Amino acid sequence: MLNASVSRRTLVASASSALAVAALAGCGADTSSTTGSASPASSSASDGSAVELQIFAANSLEKAMPEVEALYTERTGVTFADTQYKGSGDLVEQMRGGAPVDILITASSGTMDDAEEADLVDAATRQDMFTNGLVIVRAAGADVQISAIGDVANVEGSIAIGEPGAVPAGKYANQALASVGLYSEAEGEGGQYDPSIADKVSVADKVGTAAQYVAAGDCAVGFVYTSDVYRYEGIEVAFTCPDDSHKPIVYPGAVSASSEAPDEAAEFLDFCMTDEDALAIWAEYGFELA
Repeated sequence: MLNASVSRRTLVASASSALAVAALAGCGADTSSTTGSASPASSSASDGSAVELQIFAANSLEKAMPEVEALYTERTGVTFADTQYKGSGDLVEQMRGGAPVDILITASSGTMDDAEEADLVDAATRQDMFTNGLVIVRAAGADVQISAIGDVANVEGSIAIGEPGAVPAGKYANQALASVGLYSEAEGEGGQYDPSIADKVSVADKVGTAAQYVAAGDCAVGFVYTSDVYRYEGIEVAFTCPDDSHKPIVYPGAVSASSEAPDEAAEFLDFCMTDEDALAIWAEYGFELA
């Protein structure tokens, strides 16, 4: 469990160790995915044109994903269009509107369920990729003390929370608040905040925006993912929400049902989960294999 005294270096080391164990458990003694030996994807589609993959990814992946994409391009020649990083719900709505997508990675199983039920993704390619944690952050060096979730009610200042309808982190935050009686719906959406915090909540359009509100001093505290501590300067962990205070934070990935390069898209997802160098990048930003 993280606390305010844990350094980023310690967090990275812990995540890296967890990734190594998970990778070994998932791959056994197979070394085919180690550096320099990953099976290369085809860099051209069946019609001979160059492959360019369009990825829709949860906002919390916007620092790690570009590095993994660059590594993959170096290895295979496959390139990537302008990857979209938004709240998972917003990404699914874009797909409903006909946006061209090859891969969808969300920050909640429920959001991927919505995409699957709408036939927006190939269910056979769906896999849980990463897990994350939920933390309450404060501005770096701030004297805000949080020793339990309920302490946010006593904070002087606003509380940054992602909009739960579009931002899974906001739904997880509300679930955590519901676990201590500060939100009326255990599912984290459609409820009301307790009067003690109702006027303090500042809704953010993305989990990254919530982190930035805190870093800028616009909010005293905010609910974000563990990985966001690696993404943004100016924030630090004040309290780690217990795992049982919210639903498991899982990142499912799947190939889009409308992808024109489904084989190449599936190969990239496999690379993300098995390549040694890719795993190191995910670990650096606080993600662990599901």
